[in-house]
Amino acid sequence: MSPIRKMFRKMKYGEPIVVVSGLPRSGTSMCMKMLDAAQFGIVQDGERTADEDNPKGYYEDERVKRLHEMKDKSWVKDARGRVIKVISFLLKDLPDENEYKIIFMRRDLDEVLASQNKMLDHRGEDSATEDARMKQLYSTHIRQVRSSIELRDNFSAVFIDYRGMLDDPMKGAKIINKFLGGGLNVEAMAAVVDPKLYRNRAEQLKSS
Repeated sequence: MSPIRKMFRKMKYGEPIVVVSGLPRSGTSMCMKMLDAAQFGIVQDGERTADEDNPKGYYEDERVKRLHEMKDKSWVKDARGRVIKVISFLLKDLPDENEYKIIFMRRDLDEVLASQNKMLDHRGEDSATEDARMKQLYSTHIRQVRSSIELRDNFSAVFIDYRGMLDDPMKGAKIINKFLGGGLNVEAMAAVVDPKLYRNRAEQLKSS
């Protein structure tokens, strides 16, 4: 993007809102922790605390879950210059008055489903949809999200592979740092990535 275009975008939208997004159980909380370690301002309310499914914390704001039904979304503007976690299904509900820089976490869908099923087990709940059908729905959804991001002038995105981040945290941290304009402490970001939390690996699922 040219410097002149950047200037006009800033005049129109103000400081961009950084959005960490993706499917549930795709590494969004890990990404939020990385940005927190880099002392990036985090929008969170602390209502959802760490548990065995996310021992490092969730970094969420409960208001996000109601974006699809809210009439007044003016509070989102307060996140300018900071980062907020928004599940991929709700990206379409973000108000048009802001610029959004989206860090979209991608993960093998079999791993996502296995992780989600374990979370449901911990809660004593059952999935309402069979895995094969859910995988198909997720795949279609991801394609739709990518298309919608390209169509919205105030959206830009970088797609980060979850496994790639665990295999080489420094590389992933540098990609995020470049996308956000530089200046972040990439060493601190990479240091918080914990490969021990990489459960439900694709190759393990296929061999089981």
